[in-house]
Amino acid sequence: MQPSSEQQRSNKRITDHLANERTFLAWIRTAIAVMAFGFVVVKFSLFVKQLSIIVDDKNPIRQKGFSPTMGILLIASGIVTVLFAYIRYLQVAKNINSEAYQHTGKLPAVFTAFVMACGLFLVVYLLMTS
Repeated sequence: MQPSSEQQRSNKRITDHLANERTFLAWIRTAIAVMAFGFVVVKFSLFVKQLSIIVDDKNPIRQKGFSPTMGILLIASGIVTVLFAYIRYLQVAKNINSEAYQHTGKLPAVFTAFVMACGLFLVVYLLMTS
């Protein structure tokens, strides 16, 4: 016995919602990774500063870098990513229910550009300080 077209549509909608949820969770994992990386960047700069005090307490290394700023920026971008991911999740869920889904690639494009800019900044910073 074949499922009715209404039942097929319902099953498709369920599958679409589950895919939307998996995508949302992937964005959450990405945001957590970016925030964790930002935390590590900030804490590593503090570690280097304290290590320099322990090794040579008369002439500690002066902190001239942008590590704390970069780390805080990464943490903030992770928070913003969570917010945008949730908004996107709600929009897609609404579109699935109304059967009017339209793909837009704005969030991945913006996030990709931001992460690439951070990476390029870190490369330039590391080259200048080496």
